[in-house]
Amino acid sequence: MDDCGVEMIDVSSSNVAALGYDEANRILHVRFANQMVVIYKGVPMGQFEGLLKAPSIGAYMHRNIRNLYPYKRIE
Repeated sequence: MDDCGVEMIDVSSSNVAALGYDEANRILHVRFANQMVVIYKGVPMGQFEGLLKAPSIGAYMHRNIRNLYPYKRIE
């Protein structure tokens, strides 16, 4: 769980350590390998599910999340 109370799922990625999703508020939580946590607002559940299933989480984030949704570093 991160500081916002969101359940985090460990993932296999060179850059991303864990992912979490607040369905009620449509907020994606990303803990990077360097322990920095960033939230992305307005992310649909389908994008989170696609991220979890992606063969490359970093590539999926770059194509479908980064620079498309407002974000904020929280940790």
